[in-house]
Amino acid sequence: MPDLKQMLTQVKQMQEQLQQRLERLTVEASAGGGMVSVKMNGQKQLLEVRIEPAVLESADREMLQDLVLAAVNEAGRRVDAELQQQVSTLAGGINPFKIPGLF
Repeated sequence: MPDLKQMLTQVKQMQEQLQQRLERLTVEASAGGGMVSVKMNGQKQLLEVRIEPAVLESADREMLQDLVLAAVNEAGRRVDAELQQQVSTLAGGINPFKIPGLF
């Protein structure tokens, strides 16, 4: 049982380290060649949205909506990728996302 207790302690420490890293994580993504850019934190909360004036001048609301959606989705994918990389690093190269039933 001591091995299991030690392992659970290590898992808890890894979880705390991962949470701290995610709190500091910030990713940026853009769409339309940089016409729309977003910044997102590790909890997938939008921190900033930037829209180039040329997009607003075009008065194409649907295009703007599509660009914002694409930028936000890309930022979310980048957070997911960073999360996987961080978990793999903390787990010593083992990817727990590929262990059935773990996540």
